[in-house]
Amino acid sequence: MLDNFRSEAIPEPPQGDSEEPGGLRRFLLDLLETILLAAVLFIGINAISARIRIESISMQPTLYEGDFVIVNKLAYKLGTPSRGDIIIFHAPPDPTGEPYIKRVIGLPGDTVEIKGGKVYINGEPLREPYIKAAPNYQETYHVPAGMLFVLGDNRNNSSDSHSWGPVPIQNVIGKAEVVYLPFNHWQVLNEHVAAAAGP
Repeated sequence: MLDNFRSEAIPEPPQGDSEEPGGLRRFLLDLLETILLAAVLFIGINAISARIRIESISMQPTLYEGDFVIVNKLAYKLGTPSRGDIIIFHAPPDPTGEPYIKRVIGLPGDTVEIKGGKVYINGEPLREPYIKAAPNYQETYHVPAGMLFVLGDNRNNSSDSHSWGPVPIQNVIGKAEVVYLPFNHWQVLNEHVAAAAGP
């Protein structure tokens, strides 16, 4: 009876670490896949968008210092700028310096006239509910082909095309789409498009 009992005993599992190398390899492979996927997503997101922090008062009251903005870098690879777009670009005075952010006012071929506190495009006044105050300067500009005339919404505290001329379209990085931080400033941009006033 005793011998039968012994022969029927459940054998102990084999000793050793034969399972551990396989488990460690699986973990390392999963970790590598996760890192590679994160890198691909990071590169892909950066190829089509950018995040910038506003560092000046030139776009108040639309954008404030410290606002974080998502920029669509594909906007003008797939389309063309429109009047009223808020764009990020390298400014002609220092094309290698920090990018600027301004609003598109004049398109190629437009005549932009600033007088009496108003902006006129080809003789028609613009409706601009977004500006902080009326411009206190007077100028007339013709926008050449391949160029954009840009102004800050804080007209009298902005270094823009009224100071240094139009921006080559090739200098444009992308279109500002959304303010995402701080949360109380969250907004979709470019919804108030500058448009020539009717008669």
